[in-house]
Amino acid sequence: MFDAVTGQPQLAAMRPIFRPALVNDPFGDPGLYVDFKFEKRALLFDLGDLTALPPKKILRISDVFVSHTHMDHFFGFDRLLRLCLGRNTSLRLYGPPGFAAQVEHKLAGYTWNLVENYPGDFFIDAWELDANWQARGTRLRCRNRFHAEPLAARHLPGGVLLDEPAFRVRAAFLDHGTACLGFAVEEKIHVNVWKNRLAELGLAVGPWLKELKDAVLRNAPDATPVRACWRDGSGEHERVLSLGLLKAAVLRQVEGEKICYVTDVAFHPDNVQRITALAANAAQLFIECVFLDQDADHAARKHHLTARQAGSIARAAGAKLVTPFHFSPRYADREADLRREIEAAAAAT
Repeated sequence: MFDAVTGQPQLAAMRPIFRPALVNDPFGDPGLYVDFKFEKRALLFDLGDLTALPPKKILRISDVFVSHTHMDHFFGFDRLLRLCLGRNTSLRLYGPPGFAAQVEHKLAGYTWNLVENYPGDFFIDAWELDANWQARGTRLRCRNRFHAEPLAARHLPGGVLLDEPAFRVRAAFLDHGTACLGFAVEEKIHVNVWKNRLAELGLAVGPWLKELKDAVLRNAPDATPVRACWRDGSGEHERVLSLGLLKAAVLRQVEGEKICYVTDVAFHPDNVQRITALAANAAQLFIECVFLDQDADHAARKHHLTARQAGSIARAAGAKLVTPFHFSPRYADREADLRREIEAAAAAT
C-alpha cells in the first residue's frame, strides 16, 4: 500500500524490540520484566517477589539489575537461583556498593556438598558499582560451591552497564537514605522494512530479515553479502545481495525507544535532576508512586515519592507514558486517588 498524500510506500508500524511489564500489581513488590520480542531472552529490574513469573519466563532472564537490597527488592533471589541450578546457563547481576558481597552471603547460606553431581555448571557474575562507575565483579560458580572468583575490574563510562548492538542499559545513582540505582533501557535504533520495496526487488519476508537487521545493528560493511531465503507456494528461493543495496532499497532506520525504571528515591533537587536526565524523552517511565501528596512529610521521612512528585518528575523528563507502581498499602482502598494525582501532575502545564 502507498500513502495517499506522499505517494510513498507505507512502512510497517515501528515496533520496539522490548515488551516491558511490571512483575506484580502496584501494591506488590517492585520489579520490571523486560522481554525481548525476537529472542528467547529477558531483563529483570529488581528481585522482589517473583511468584507471579512462571518458570519459563524466569529462565529467559540473562541480566538482573537491582536498585538496592531492601528486602522487597531482593527477596526473589532464591527463587531465581533455585530454577537456574543444574542448568548450563549463567546470570549477570548488577547492584550498588556492597552488592557482590551480599550475593556471596546469600549463596553462603546454603550447603553445596552435592553440586558436583548437577548436570549443568550454572554461574553468576555479580557486579557492584560505585559512584565513579568503577565496577567490581565476582564470579560464583555452582561446581565450585559458589566460592568467590574475582573478575577483572571495569570502568563503565556514563553508567552504561550493558552495551550490545541493539540496546544499552544505563544507570544513575540516586538517594534513598542509601545508594539506590535507577535504570534506563535504550534501544539504539529501529530497523524497519519497506515491504513494498522488498516485493519490488522480488524478495519476500522471512527469518533472513532478522540477520539483515542484525548486520545493520553491528555496523557491518556495506559489501557484506546477505543471503535472502524464503519459501512460498512454488518452493524454496535464495538470493544473495549486498548489505549496502538492501539498506538503501528496503530499510529505514529511526531512533530507538527508551524505557526507564525508577523506584525508592527521596524528593530533592539532586535526585530530581538525575532522574529527569536518565528518563529524558522516555517512551515509558515506570516510577514509584508510594504516597499521596497530603502525606508528603511522611514520604520525606521514608525517602519516597508522592504521586504528585512522581508526576512532576515525569513531566519534567518529557516521558510519553507514565506507569506508576509501589503504592503504599495504606491506600489499599484509594488506588484511584493515587492514579488521579500522578496523572494530574504529569499533565500539568
